[in-house]
Amino acid sequence: MQQIDWYVLGGTLLFIVLYGTWKTRGSKDVTDYFKGGNQANWWTIGLSVMATQASAITFLSTPGQAFHDGMGFVQFYFGVPIAMVIICLVFIPIYHRLKVFTAYEYLETRFDVKTRTLTAILFLIQRGLAAGITIFAPAIILSAVLGWNLTYLNIGIGLLVIIYTVSGGTHAVSVTQKQQMAVIFFGMFIAFLLILNYLPLDVSMTDAFEIAGATGKMDILDFSFDFENRYTIWSGLIGGTFLALSYFGTDQSQVQRYLSGRSLKQSQMGLIMNGFLKVPMQFFILLVGVMVFVFYQFNTSPLHFNPAGVEDVMNSQYASQYETLQQEKRALETELSAKQISYARASSTTEREQLAEEISVLNTSEEQLREDSKKLIKKANPEAETNDKDYVFIHFILNNLPTGLIGLLLAVILSAAMSSTASELNALGSTTSIDLYKRNVAGKSEKHYVHASKWFTLLWGLIAIGVASIANLFDNLIQLVNIIGSIFYGNVLGIFLLAFFIKYVKSNATFVAAFITQAVIIYIWWIDLMPYLWLNLVGCALVMVLALLLQTVFFKSNENSEMS
Repeated sequence: MQQIDWYVLGGTLLFIVLYGTWKTRGSKDVTDYFKGGNQANWWTIGLSVMATQASAITFLSTPGQAFHDGMGFVQFYFGVPIAMVIICLVFIPIYHRLKVFTAYEYLETRFDVKTRTLTAILFLIQRGLAAGITIFAPAIILSAVLGWNLTYLNIGIGLLVIIYTVSGGTHAVSVTQKQQMAVIFFGMFIAFLLILNYLPLDVSMTDAFEIAGATGKMDILDFSFDFENRYTIWSGLIGGTFLALSYFGTDQSQVQRYLSGRSLKQSQMGLIMNGFLKVPMQFFILLVGVMVFVFYQFNTSPLHFNPAGVEDVMNSQYASQYETLQQEKRALETELSAKQISYARASSTTEREQLAEEISVLNTSEEQLREDSKKLIKKANPEAETNDKDYVFIHFILNNLPTGLIGLLLAVILSAAMSSTASELNALGSTTSIDLYKRNVAGKSEKHYVHASKWFTLLWGLIAIGVASIANLFDNLIQLVNIIGSIFYGNVLGIFLLAFFIKYVKSNATFVAAFITQAVIIYIWWIDLMPYLWLNLVGCALVMVLALLLQTVFFKSNENSEMS
């Protein structure tokens, strides 16, 4: 990185933190702190909802996911528009009518305090873990690529977010997220244009798409019912809908975004905006990853993108074998580049089909070389993480973008980390304060609860930094966050659906069913019985069925006797 990149990076982040702190200073009461005084308009809500979900993991992992596996991951988001409509029609009107500060307040009205507390605790566990990962994701990757100290990065990102989130609460989160989303959209659009500009002169954008398509990277829809395949149209529409319902409808980090709306209509329009834009946004981010793949069809790419893994193997007895693999890859790249240029210039369908087959064989050979390199890295260091998907885009940024834009794209990544983490800390602080503290320590002044909320937000910020400091890289970071959510979200969604629609089921049956369901879902995930997206549907269905059975068999007589 050059000095100008540091100026761009530091200036962008410093402006966001200082602006958010200055603009939202001096919250007078709990409504100001947790709902931003109910002043947010629909586009602020829409951008805030999008920014909360679009963490740094989105901009690091998603392009790498597309680089390796193509566009199929976009199916994960197909359930979002469906979920937005349901939430606008069912969830938001109830929350606004009851004037709740958190989603879990409603559960005490419908059930009792223990059900409200259990659901709030489930949220605190999964979101507390996720907050740590949203800090850890950019930190570990920037640490490995740039050589920055991982611990200092975790602490630095966490502290930047804590400063303005503790100071201004929900309003600070919403205000800063507008600037962060502007930086993110601009940076990703510039990256996309630069990739196209870096392709050979006779390779047009249409040619680039065809090159990607010839290798299967543009395959979007998978209609198979294969449970071994995580991402199909069915898992997206069914499992994705239930995950989105749970996340946007019951997760306080999202609910708090639209509870700050100045009216019911503004909140609903903000979510509809998210429903319209979420799939195109994710499609575009994946497309950037596919274009990085096309770029590397004409340019040299590393055998392995994680520099820590390469360092392990090059300092071991397997260094010569790894170097041999690198030489084989360089020879493949020369041939592959020539074939791709011929493919772009070919005029007949027959010639293109023949070249596409040859290119497919070369790419398969290259993938095998990458797999062989991972095996060598594992031999050199059995503890090494050989997955390198999360390093693909950052490698491209640092090695191919011009001075100044490197700093901008790093600002994109860190802005995304800050925006998502800020929402999570804000929600963790509000849930702890409203659902646990204020519920049990009543009768204090508004000022007291605002101060308590700030201390709880600070505490969760420190916990998130702690989680980030002990976290380990997983198969793919964007999947890890969604896996954590899927383990808890289905159960929580089922509790809310029972509350909304099945008045026959009472508190005791729901409480016991929730405990049993959570244990079962954790076990199913542990034995890897099904793709994680389906855990949302199974968890939701299981808690509802169990609650109905328990109400009918065990708790009906008790409640009848209480009524008499």
